[in-house]
Amino acid sequence: MYLTITTVNVTGGGAISSDDRHHLPKKGQIMSDMINEAVKVLSAKMDGVEIGGTVKFEIEGEGSVMVDDSGVRAGDEEADVTLTADPETFQGIMSGDTNPTSAFMTGKLKVDGDMGMAMKLASALA
Repeated sequence: MYLTITTVNVTGGGAISSDDRHHLPKKGQIMSDMINEAVKVLSAKMDGVEIGGTVKFEIEGEGSVMVDDSGVRAGDEEADVTLTADPETFQGIMSGDTNPTSAFMTGKLKVDGDMGMAMKLASALA
């Protein structure tokens, strides 16, 4: 869960408490609408699925989403496998209109790392 800040005092004086800081994105992490939606959709699709490692979805021009056995979150961390796609391909995979294996075979989805984990994830998303 992320804290939504509706106003920001850029001249100083408006401090964020240390309790709130752990809810904020890490420095340099951009929380686009697509990333927020991806976290929601992937959380639903991955509910109860154990993948036994860490997967990173890199959505070109938008940011990254991390998936592991503890859940789904926006982030850009080391992973066992990284899946990279443009926003259109990623949305197609999330909606079920694009098969992840077909996207990989046609070069629309790039896989770097543990191919077995990528295949396990693809079956969970299909």
